[in-house]
Amino acid sequence: MLRKYLILGDKIVEAPDGDAKILVFVNPDEAERKYLLDEFELDEHTLNSALDPDELSRLEFEPEHIAIIYKKPKNYSSSDKFLFKVYSVGLFLFKEHLIVILPDNTLLFDGKLFNRITSLQDLLLRLIYRSIHHYLEHLKVINMVSDSLEKKLIHAMENKYLLNLFTLEKSLVYYLNSINSNSMLIEKIRHNATKIVLTQENLELLDDIAIENSQCYKQAEIYSNILAGLMDARASIVNNNLNILMKTLNIITISIMVPTLVVSIFSMNVPLPISQERLSSFWIIMLIALLAMVWFMLFWKRKRW
Repeated sequence: MLRKYLILGDKIVEAPDGDAKILVFVNPDEAERKYLLDEFELDEHTLNSALDPDELSRLEFEPEHIAIIYKKPKNYSSSDKFLFKVYSVGLFLFKEHLIVILPDNTLLFDGKLFNRITSLQDLLLRLIYRSIHHYLEHLKVINMVSDSLEKKLIHAMENKYLLNLFTLEKSLVYYLNSINSNSMLIEKIRHNATKIVLTQENLELLDDIAIENSQCYKQAEIYSNILAGLMDARASIVNNNLNILMKTLNIITISIMVPTLVVSIFSMNVPLPISQERLSSFWIIMLIALLAMVWFMLFWKRKRW
């Protein structure tokens, strides 16, 4: 799917065919890929890399354009089951055009960050900046979900919540790798600012992007360390809950066995005391069984087992 935009009055607006300076291809089909390869002479490997979720961020200089691939968080859905994924986005900067290639349909130019766009280079940097904000938003959600799962684990004995936490920890590992990859890309853009034709304002924005990305990485690292460090404690909580349950079941079982033993003794087919007392023998046996159970409960409590 192809969407076309242009910069009008410092804002991104949809454009007719002839005036479009910004071309956004969402999961391009074979015809659109052929159009990109033939019309704009994009490198086929770089084009495929822009749609590969495992591709690392990088910067490449081609004869007629600059190719940038950066990592962006994938929009979360309930089908992901607590796994926050990332994907790659390709930016191809020409003299008069900017081509954006991404695998999923998502809002690219939302928020006040895109209210004052001065050039295609400025838009390119702000797209990378927006991805950092997206990471920070997801980290807040991951932290909230983690806190919720921790509270549920206190009383839960099944593995469901523990497995959800493992999935969150796996997501943070992906995020750390992607944010670090973007960090390398930002440094490479800074070193090649002259080739990309960045203005002084663009360089100041790039400094802000580097700082925000560094803070984002540290925040993700803190959350990852917390989850990893407390995972054993959470597993111990589940085991402790199971031990408490087993202890309770043992108390109930033994409490039932003690009076059962008394009744079983008086049920043997041999001469026993009070066996001739037809009217009161039943109640005497029940009383002995009850006293035996009470004695056992007091003994258990005294030993603090």
